[in-house]
Amino acid sequence: MKTRQDAWSHEDDVLLAETVLTHIKEGSTQLKAFDEVGDALNRTSAACGFRWNAVVRQKYLKQIDSAKRERKERKRALSASYFSQARIGKTESPSRTFYQTATVDGGAVTLESIIGQLKQLAQTEPASSRLELENKQLRAQLEEKTAKLNELETKLQRNKQEHSMIEEDYQSLISIMNRARRLAILEEDEQDHPAFRMDANGNLEKLSK
Repeated sequence: MKTRQDAWSHEDDVLLAETVLTHIKEGSTQLKAFDEVGDALNRTSAACGFRWNAVVRQKYLKQIDSAKRERKERKRALSASYFSQARIGKTESPSRTFYQTATVDGGAVTLESIIGQLKQLAQTEPASSRLELENKQLRAQLEEKTAKLNELETKLQRNKQEHSMIEEDYQSLISIMNRARRLAILEEDEQDHPAFRMDANGNLEKLSK
């Protein structure tokens, strides 16, 4: 059995799933994940998005929920660190507050980097809205193509039935023509043979046509 050259392998699906889950955990967008996978597999971002929504996503629902929870926990941790640093800043000099560090997920980060990450998280929602819109558009296109395919299959079936009826009518016509031809030949044969009758004396007399 031949395999399409552009077919998705199991390894491709796993790479797509792991990349999307990583971006979800880090508060990034699925669009960026599709771009990353597209570069790795030499595919378009739209193709990766369609594969994710149509096939792969349903297999990783639990992992997606877990990744979203982890993202929320990170967001809460960053928010807590930010407000903690803000309180410290009230009693310390501005220069010291700017470079004050806190520990998040085992790593030291500056207040400036925390603010930057919070801004990035704030941009996640609009990106998610765009992704949802793209998903809706892809689903609408899929439904449209499916409906068109069903319509074509119905037309094909109807054409097959009509062709079958025409074939039957044609065979019936041929049969009628053959019978008419045979009857015409029989009539000609009867006309070619002379007719006789017997007279009162028992002699055969040829009848004129």
